[in-house]
Amino acid sequence: MRISTTALLTDETIRPGRLAVELQQRGFAGLFLPEHTHIPVSRRTPYPFGGDLPRAYGRTLDPFVALTAAAAVTDTLALGTGIALVAQHDPIALAKQIATLDLLSGGRFTLGVGFGWNIEEAADHGVSRGSRRAVVRDRIALMRALWAPEPTAYEGDFGSVSASYAHPKPTRPGGPRLLLGGAAGPTLFAHIAAYADGWLPTGGSGLTDALPQLRAAWREAGRAGEPEIVPSYVVPTAGKLAHYRDLGAEEVVLMLPSGGTDEVLRALDDYAQYL
Repeated sequence: MRISTTALLTDETIRPGRLAVELQQRGFAGLFLPEHTHIPVSRRTPYPFGGDLPRAYGRTLDPFVALTAAAAVTDTLALGTGIALVAQHDPIALAKQIATLDLLSGGRFTLGVGFGWNIEEAADHGVSRGSRRAVVRDRIALMRALWAPEPTAYEGDFGSVSASYAHPKPTRPGGPRLLLGGAAGPTLFAHIAAYADGWLPTGGSGLTDALPQLRAAWREAGRAGEPEIVPSYVVPTAGKLAHYRDLGAEEVVLMLPSGGTDEVLRALDDYAQYL
């Protein structure tokens, strides 16, 4: 099972290039970075993990820029968003960003996608709570049209693009590996089965009960093989990681502190026992 990491990197934490180098040198598999464009002060939406929203959420680096910095100083470390708020982007510009990062990293990029829990943040981008899932699906389809081998038009409910020359193309036909985040349930599982490669759940609570439902949705959609399962934001123990492995997870993403260089490197040294 591959051991990757994630952290809320900010203007006050270890830099992404330094972190990426340290991860690769120690043998970690990858680095996933989250996205928040901004956090409205009104804070009407409660923090989904309980308690006060950590200060770092309002200071996160742009994941695509930060991952490009990480790609420039590594050659084997996998890179991904965990997660990108696709509904909050212009899909034509985002398709170019993703394809460029994938090219510059040598095909090491994974697109982890979320629907967004902060309703005020999404609203500032013109996205409502009720439409966000449909918007994400539409954005992905539009980007895949731009990533197609030949100029391909797309007309969706939330956006369109004419048949266009659009380069570079992602290394993998159809676009980079795509994992969807979100809470277990038939709606999420239907979306994963329809257009993703797997699930990027936050933590692993309830996986034992949820995975049969996801795999059933996958089969009903006519998908071959099995969906990928990549538990993320995991605070590790040996027993927890063994449980994920037994459930069929081929990768797990460990949570690093949102801290300075010394604090993060101490955490990496501690996590090295699980490699």
